[in-house]
Amino acid sequence: MENQETNASQNQENKPFKPEEKFGMKDFGKSLLFSIVFVVLFTTLIAKPIRVNGSSMYPTLVDKELGFSDVLTYKLMGVDRFDVVIVYVDQLKEYLVKRVIALPGETVEVKDDILYIDYKPVSQSFLNEDYVALMKTQTGQDFTSSFGPLTVPEGEVWLMGDNRPNSSDSRRFGTFPINKIVSKSALILYPLNRIRIVTK
Repeated sequence: MENQETNASQNQENKPFKPEEKFGMKDFGKSLLFSIVFVVLFTTLIAKPIRVNGSSMYPTLVDKELGFSDVLTYKLMGVDRFDVVIVYVDQLKEYLVKRVIALPGETVEVKDDILYIDYKPVSQSFLNEDYVALMKTQTGQDFTSSFGPLTVPEGEVWLMGDNRPNSSDSRRFGTFPINKIVSKSALILYPLNRIRIVTK
């Protein structure tokens, strides 16, 4: 009985791997292809990885923060006023994060630091009051320099950064085509002590 068990054990050890048990280059290629397809589909249809560069959205978003922006909700729901969006800028050949201020067909104006949409004042509660006051004290100027009135063409939006004195936005580039927006909102995951969701 003991010899039979020993022989069975030896036979098991000497049993060659079947082809399906081997993980070769073909399997690696399949796994790599699957991973690439998954990443492409995820970043195209679900969420876009983002890295905040610069201070144009400070203090809402801070330089070098990392996270994801919502592609799916944008594709399903579109954009609304004051949404935070990721937009591709042809002139720069890069993506920027900005905030939707005026929608297609609306007339936008800033005068004496007050935002007007269709000639009616609109509150900007997303702006950090302490930071606005600090910048106005330091510069001796309005937080948002006056412009307009300007009418936004159909199919386009007026975008601005929250850090108005330090943002290149529609005041520089003009209105942005809606089809250049790729996602909206931001789930910030790094640094860990600043994990949060930024929408409006």
